[in-house]
Amino acid sequence: MTTSHRQQRTLARSTTVTGHGYWSGEDVRVEFRPAPPWTGLVFVRSDLETLDRIPAVAAHRIEVPRRTVLSTDTARVEMIEHALAALAALQIDNCEIWVDRQELPGLDGSSQAYVEALDWAGSTIQIAPRETLRITEVVRLGDEQSWIEARPSNQPGLSLRYELDYGPKSPIGQQTRQFTITPRVFREQLAMCRTFMLKSEAEWLIAQGLGHRATLQDLLIFDTNGPVENTLRFSDECVRHKLLDVVGDLALAGCDLQGHITSYRSGHRLNAELVRVLQESGEHQLLRRKSA
Repeated sequence: MTTSHRQQRTLARSTTVTGHGYWSGEDVRVEFRPAPPWTGLVFVRSDLETLDRIPAVAAHRIEVPRRTVLSTDTARVEMIEHALAALAALQIDNCEIWVDRQELPGLDGSSQAYVEALDWAGSTIQIAPRETLRITEVVRLGDEQSWIEARPSNQPGLSLRYELDYGPKSPIGQQTRQFTITPRVFREQLAMCRTFMLKSEAEWLIAQGLGHRATLQDLLIFDTNGPVENTLRFSDECVRHKLLDVVGDLALAGCDLQGHITSYRSGHRLNAELVRVLQESGEHQLLRRKSA
């Protein structure tokens, strides 16, 4: 772990986003508040009497299908990946995220509304250096069906590549995209890319009593002919959304990352597991430097 060339940042003022949860259907209000240096990204459950705080770090992640969930002994927050992606990509390092329900709003299935709210609030530089975890060795997790791999890079910043493969007979098919993540790239190429699923998957979820308020305008539903009653924002919007999710999950590192990461059909579980492995490696490097 080293310090980077940039300083930490927080919001210049508070800003809010409202909507309803995909899974719960409950109305929810999210308020992003400025925070002091070294706070990191912290969720605060404002609907609970004790105002329980949940740091957005990999150690608090628990496995729940199809979304990123954080939990402590007394509280949890769900569907946080799109908000975290916006905060991380726009380099908002310290922020309290006050939410009055367990699940964050699904909105249109993208990070666009979060980006617009954070841009409206603006940011301010703080007198504290931002830490960077440099990938120094090849790390690969998963199996031949889905995997994620981190490699060192001499280039500054973090580059991400995602290989999506739903098979040749699927309306989604095979898509591959790669970007070096910067605030501009995220705003222009990834933030507006939406959650997607096959029609059969959506029907199964509805049968389980989930997603009853979600509409065809809240995310992309694919039948055999393509998106149902919707239009793609990019021809490869699906793989771009997967990259958005990776950005959000990697934010659980609590620092900047330098290196190159490739994902093949990976999801939230593998993304978060990679963060844990990289953090363990980074901690060992830091100890070696201190004892040298």
